[in-house]
Amino acid sequence: MRRLLSVALLVVALASAALAAPVATREPLNIKSNTLHADSDKKTATFEGKVVARQGDLTLYSDRLVISYSADGKDLSRAEAFGNVRILQGKREATGAHAVYEPKQARIVLDGSPRVVQGGDVLTGKLITYYVNEQRSEVTGGVQAVIIPGGKDVGSKP
Repeated sequence: MRRLLSVALLVVALASAALAAPVATREPLNIKSNTLHADSDKKTATFEGKVVARQGDLTLYSDRLVISYSADGKDLSRAEAFGNVRILQGKREATGAHAVYEPKQARIVLDGSPRVVQGGDVLTGKLITYYVNEQRSEVTGGVQAVIIPGGKDVGSKP
């Protein structure tokens, strides 16, 4: 059971770090894409085409990344990744078709066949939700977990 909890909490390190990183750290956020569309009126920046966002040891890949800011333009209100979403940090990887980070709700949602992998351990479901402030996660819809007992990554950090 402890091992299952460890696997389920992979979402913590992956999703929160990947999408919440611009808020949580002072390290530079480097984003590369084929195009950028910024809309001052809508307070959005849309990166499209082979998007790669790196901050520290975390890398987010997607087809499109939309960053939305608060009305005053000072705070992140939402970050949303679309298409071929892949989040890498250390030995951990999360994938899905879509990911959303909502700072006000302190929630990250990964959907579109979401999958979290560390070593041989794999966690899948229809929807993986991580509540950042509560450090808890929920996996719903056809949950499957493959856990390698005593694997070399037991208790390891990214």
